[in-house]
Amino acid sequence: MSGWVDVARESEFPTGTSRFVEVGGIPVGVFHVPDGFYAIEDCCTHDGGPLAGGEIEGDVVVCPRHGARFSVKTGEVLAAPAYEDVATFEVRVERGMVQVRAG
Repeated sequence: MSGWVDVARESEFPTGTSRFVEVGGIPVGVFHVPDGFYAIEDCCTHDGGPLAGGEIEGDVVVCPRHGARFSVKTGEVLAAPAYEDVATFEVRVERGMVQVRAG
């Protein structure tokens, strides 16, 4: 799949929040941080728990289950107990709608 999936209206997606969306069967967390929108696979590489509900600190999401930290920009794991990065997804704002692309 290479199409764009709507996430939320930009006006209804405040800075410092996240949304969950499924893109091509993959769970994706979309994050609005001070410099834009970013999307990563919504699956902590430590135990498979969701990330989109975690606390956002700048451009880092903290896994709500065990505290692993991930960059929402690059998917890089920044703190244990996770040791593997998560996939990233392309994000755009088109006519006021935040969208994520699979592929």
